[in-house]
Amino acid sequence: MTATILRPYQEEARKAVFEEWEQVNRTLLVLPTGCGKTIVFAKVTEDCVRRGKRVLILAHRGELLEQAADKITKTTGLQCAMEKAEASCLGSWYRVTVGSVQSLQREKRLERFPEDYFGTIIIDEAHHSLSDGYQRILKHFPNAKVLGVTATPDRGDMRNLGEYFESLAYEYTLPKAIREGYLSPIQALTIPLKLDLSGVGIQAGDFKAGEIGTALDPYLHQIAKEMEQYCRRRKTVVFLPLVKTSQKFCDILNEGGFRAAEVNGESADRAQILSEFEAGRYDVLCNSMLLTEGWDCPSVDCIVVLRPTKVRSLYCQMVGRGTRLFPGKNHLLLLDFLWHTERHELCHPASLICENDEVAKQMTEDLKEAAGAAVDLEEAEKKASEEVVAQREEALAKKLLEMKKRKKQLVDPLQFEMSIQAEDLSGYRPAFGWEMAPPSQKQKKELEQRGILPDEIENAGKASLLLERLRKRQAEGLATPKQIRRLEMYGFQHVGTWSFDAATNMIDRIAAAGWRGAPRGVNPQEYRPE
Repeated sequence: MTATILRPYQEEARKAVFEEWEQVNRTLLVLPTGCGKTIVFAKVTEDCVRRGKRVLILAHRGELLEQAADKITKTTGLQCAMEKAEASCLGSWYRVTVGSVQSLQREKRLERFPEDYFGTIIIDEAHHSLSDGYQRILKHFPNAKVLGVTATPDRGDMRNLGEYFESLAYEYTLPKAIREGYLSPIQALTIPLKLDLSGVGIQAGDFKAGEIGTALDPYLHQIAKEMEQYCRRRKTVVFLPLVKTSQKFCDILNEGGFRAAEVNGESADRAQILSEFEAGRYDVLCNSMLLTEGWDCPSVDCIVVLRPTKVRSLYCQMVGRGTRLFPGKNHLLLLDFLWHTERHELCHPASLICENDEVAKQMTEDLKEAAGAAVDLEEAEKKASEEVVAQREEALAKKLLEMKKRKKQLVDPLQFEMSIQAEDLSGYRPAFGWEMAPPSQKQKKELEQRGILPDEIENAGKASLLLERLRKRQAEGLATPKQIRRLEMYGFQHVGTWSFDAATNMIDRIAAAGWRGAPRGVNPQEYRPE
């Protein structure tokens, strides 16, 4: 066995998990599809075994269990026992077990295990972990350290996971993975074809697959024509809502000159078709949500999502089939459509990369305006961020005028965030239970002492992040909120980047001039301290 050398972010993730386990029992690890989450949890498993723990790897599909067992053996040399169907780990010498949720959740099976049998439980594809089956197993081993691993692209999806997991140990984002050269850049192309979903119902938090299939049916020939323009000479995977829709669309593509194949849960020759697609016999692969997890083909360079969804983790899984690197592949082309729906929660390419809802909404509008042209996602996100910041600054300018009139003694948090250019503060959303609670009296008191108006802060998580930033700024000798407010009222820009001494010096000069305005010879809009 060759020693596996972890990438820098994988090593950081591994260390972060153990640091987090010193504080809490249940923590999350977020890595985008294609960034080696199985390798990371394999090395975490190895460390746990060295510490004398038995480890249970949980997954909801047979393929995922086999992949996990294979990766753990290749990466660490550890052999795995199987807890699935007739196979059991009880009586095995192996310290690692890969377990099927469907099998292990059964009461009679669980009863055979003492509650301290496993010291560590790792959940692959942790976005499934809130289901009854997973929870039944987790409750049976109450003292085990739990690690949930998921490719969910942003913290918004983790609000629900925060009901069970106590913290986020480590998150490696899709944009960072692309920038650092570990994943393929993504170009989004909005197809100017309006598909009406306004009559589609909702079930279990997402669009009903059957009704999407019916709504999609009249557009299949038009979509195939659009694909002729954009998908020729590409290796394309198409996700559709129903098996019958997938089969029908595959026939339409073949009639149009594509070499298309279709796979579904009942396909007897599934492995052969997937192998032939990878080898290049087919250039399009249609499926009804079969390939969202547990299948990798790095040469895929085009994804067509014809299964609209409100669930970011699902959207991420679909697009993730094309984000891996491959020789000669310089980007992934992602086809998006102008879905017409009365609901605004529909996932778009912006959902993959934007952590802030405002930026995502702006980026989606920008991509619609650029319909018919491929746009790099990172560039689109940067442009949308700049537009949102400009809108915020305009709103802040109006707010500052009102504040001048009210002569508040405390600084509005939005003014402070904008001045110090803290995108993580202005885009913050709570994910875990304690973060969602209202700010404590202690937090409010310290915020007031540091010059921030606490009334505008809605939750303890934001208060905690803001206080941490204020303490850090004080330690670094940067301008205080009150200095920022005072100087920006006189028209100075981004005082949040000034030092405490520079801000004090300018305030003293203004005071010496009788508080009538900026000192003579100083243009507040252009002035920057040395």
